[in-house]
Amino acid sequence: MSSVETVEDPEDPRLADYREIRDAERRRLSGTFIAEGRTVVLRLLSARPLSRSIRAAHPACSPGPGGDAGGAGVPIYLVRQDIVKAIVGIEFHHGCLAVGERGMEPTAEAVLAEAHADRIVVLEGLGDASNVGAIFRNALAFGAGAALLSPGTADPLYRKAIRVSSGAAVVLPFAWLPGWPDLGLLRAAGYTVIALTPRDDALAIEELGRSRPFPARAALPPRHRGPRAQRGRAEGGRPPRPHSHGS
Repeated sequence: MSSVETVEDPEDPRLADYREIRDAERRRLSGTFIAEGRTVVLRLLSARPLSRSIRAAHPACSPGPGGDAGGAGVPIYLVRQDIVKAIVGIEFHHGCLAVGERGMEPTAEAVLAEAHADRIVVLEGLGDASNVGAIFRNALAFGAGAALLSPGTADPLYRKAIRVSSGAAVVLPFAWLPGWPDLGLLRAAGYTVIALTPRDDALAIEELGRSRPFPARAALPPRHRGPRAQRGRAEGGRPPRPHSHGS
């Protein structure tokens, strides 16, 4: 069972992990990440065993994390709302925060070996954390089994990415792709890469599943319009992509 402790002093060392939550470099050096809001915190506790603690304002714990997360085995620190800003460095009204540990990051090979779904997503040079979070949220909702990331993609465990993903970023397995833009690892695992392109010689999207069978396992990279991404796709030798005429 989790211990629930009331903390009155913003300088209490038990709250050290929650200071300056916007400082991404501090998180990287400490090997931690921040989850915000009750729904996201509960997702974290259910998906990852490496959770350090929960910091919650009193109203957020009735019937919040104190009741729902009480069996998680991590300490819960209750603080008054008037000292929250002094701890985290910003105005914060999401009720509760949790600190998770990144742990050892899995390899792409390990993630692919354990992905039981027939769909995965590939994020190519997507530097905006909000967009990364949105893709993770949708990927999880539509049953994707994993996400693979190219260099230059924003960290899915950045606090903004986790928040926008509604916690999907702490649930959906992900790994960084080695040797980008070589996608041989995906094909060796049985995945066909399917992406959108404006090329006239590409397969029309409405034909996928008609004249061309939909592949048993598909890797789906969201469309990227940047020149670097276009070069990467050409060098990667991807197969023809579905194209929606008139779009």
